Amino acid sequence: MISHGKEIKVFAGSSNPKLVDDICRYLFKNVGDCDCASFADGECSISVKEPVRGADVFIVQSTCKPVNDNLMELLVMIDAMRRASAGRITAVIPYFGYARQDRKAKSRDPISAKLVANLITAAGADRVLTMDLHAAQIQGFFDIPVDNLFGAPLFVKHYADIFGKNNEDVVVVSPDVGSTARARSFAMKLGVNMAIVDKRRQKANHSEVMNIIGSVEGKTCIMLDDMVDTAGSLCGAAKAIVEIGGAKEVYACASHGVLSGPAIDRLNASCIKELLLLDTIPYPTGKPECGIIKYQSVAPLFAEAIRRIYEEASISNLFD
Repeated sequence: MISHGKEIKVFAGSSNPKLVDDICRYLFKNVGDCDCASFADGECSISVKEPVRGADVFIVQSTCKPVNDNLMELLVMIDAMRRASAGRITAVIPYFGYARQDRKAKSRDPISAKLVANLITAAGADRVLTMDLHAAQIQGFFDIPVDNLFGAPLFVKHYADIFGKNNEDVVVVSPDVGSTARARSFAMKLGVNMAIVDKRRQKANHSEVMNIIGSVEGKTCIMLDDMVDTAGSLCGAAKAIVEIGGAKEVYACASHGVLSGPAIDRLNASCIKELLLLDTIPYPTGKPECGIIKYQSVAPLFAEAIRRIYEEASISNLFD
């Protein structure tokens, strides 16, 4: 399967080991031998158990909860590979945390996304492979190549199988104005109309729905977002679509299921019929089961991207 002589090695951080196993199965490779542990005081301890000199190394690590621990683990793994003379190091970050502060929204705000980009570059990464960045401009925060894969084509296939394409009874809904471009592209691929939920955010993780832009009355609505954190915005938008817009039923999909705080309780109590998530982040441990959540694997897409990066082939058609 591998076309040239330089060896490929895929290593797993501790954030999402199942996804790494699935990626390696598609690549017909074993997961690299590496121990990710902690010292007694909580400091990250990395031990690489196999040679990586001259190898094309891919480190798969989502910077999800616990965000700081997973981010630090990624940085230390990159440093370990660099000091072991890896030929090239690609940080594969299915979910890129610290992406919501991508600009100064008010005085004295940090730009955390730029800081994290600097840290990853300084640690020694040569390339970044990620999916559905919260803000597309974060690619420009890096001084190394960044490939930002899209989850929407996976959702298009799922809903096309259920409802078909060009279905006049289906409407794609953007849960806020900021997701309009993403929702418009999604709607075009499905061949359906779109609507927008206009909301006013009062403070972080709290929002107030104002009105619906577009007609959803009597329609099956599919809401598309990049992430579901506390699910307040998503559930509020779904409620507005049904109560204000008169929609028949609501489906939702998002690339990253962060599912913090009261998210599961809100989703169980919501009018959403199904929430489709990608497995960039594992279901949170200790949380009660949520009957409406379904997962779709991103392993085939990431495995193909890794293969093409390794073989120095074009990955542009993966964005379609």
